[in-house]
Amino acid sequence: MISVFGDSSRGLAGLTDRPDFALVGVLRIPAVQASPWYSLLRRLGLAVALLVAATLVVYIGRDGYHDNARDKMDLLDCAYYATVSLSTTGYGDITPVTPTARLINILVVTPLRILFLIVLVGTTLAVLTERSRQAFKIQRWRRTVRNHTVVVGYGTKGRTAVDAMLADGVQPGDIVVVDTDPQVLDFAANAGLVTVHGSATRSDVLRLAGVQHASAVVVAANRDDTAVLVTLTAREINPRAKISAAVREAENTHLLRQSGADSVVVSSETAGRLLGIATTTPAVVDMIEDLLTPEAGFAIAERDVETEEIGGSPRHLRDIVLGVVRDGRLIRVGDPETDALETGDKLLYLRRVHA
Repeated sequence: MISVFGDSSRGLAGLTDRPDFALVGVLRIPAVQASPWYSLLRRLGLAVALLVAATLVVYIGRDGYHDNARDKMDLLDCAYYATVSLSTTGYGDITPVTPTARLINILVVTPLRILFLIVLVGTTLAVLTERSRQAFKIQRWRRTVRNHTVVVGYGTKGRTAVDAMLADGVQPGDIVVVDTDPQVLDFAANAGLVTVHGSATRSDVLRLAGVQHASAVVVAANRDDTAVLVTLTAREINPRAKISAAVREAENTHLLRQSGADSVVVSSETAGRLLGIATTTPAVVDMIEDLLTPEAGFAIAERDVETEEIGGSPRHLRDIVLGVVRDGRLIRVGDPETDALETGDKLLYLRRVHA
């Protein structure tokens, strides 16, 4: 995970100044994954199809070939000639002798031979060109990425945050994960997420993740001091992004808010509070879990106040409103300030989610 000390990416200085080709392995853009067995069978099927095509071409024009072993060529002889020709073995026992057969060899058999060789060495070619493809994708991604979400740390908290965003309809390609653990980044890449290998305490790593263009940053580091430093760095790079951070100890909450975090979640106290409630009223915990799980049941959502709702009370709306967000400040329903909704207000309400 992320740590201020023992940073394994200390040699990654000046990442944003590097050419795109040099970023392969540090910044990884997800690609559509195909089964290796499917790829192998597809290549074998294409090779067999090329062999069959070459055999039919030779069989149709078999009268234009000379076989040292017999006077006439049958289908087996044609298949034999196609095989040794496509594999470039060329024993010379069967040769085209008529102008028509030689022309067909030039125009048909030779291109088939080239395609056959490409299929056979396709895997090697794919490996050799992978870096070039990644460099091109990195260049395109860095040029176009905007309004995405950067998740710092892909441990339990980071993965859960990503799962919640995906359940809310966020596309995997709009999420960038920053971590120092290559194995963790492999899991993120397999989920279709963009990954950056490096410590998020470094400004160049955050810039490589596109924090300067991000709409939100989720700080899910495993240490509070790391979370504070990451938050401070991210806020310096992007003053407009919504930064949400998690801390273990409540006493560090004010440090994160002073560093620029918009929302701070105290993981240890929240979990402890839920455990305590579960001993007496477990149904309350079930309802809270339901509200926090967007896949089914109820979920807490946010929407803009509609024109016809301006001036009215949120308690008289068709939705169950929990609070009003006005000028970035949360006002709970029941407060006199919420008796008259204003233009620009946002409503926090309960939304029914269909499984």
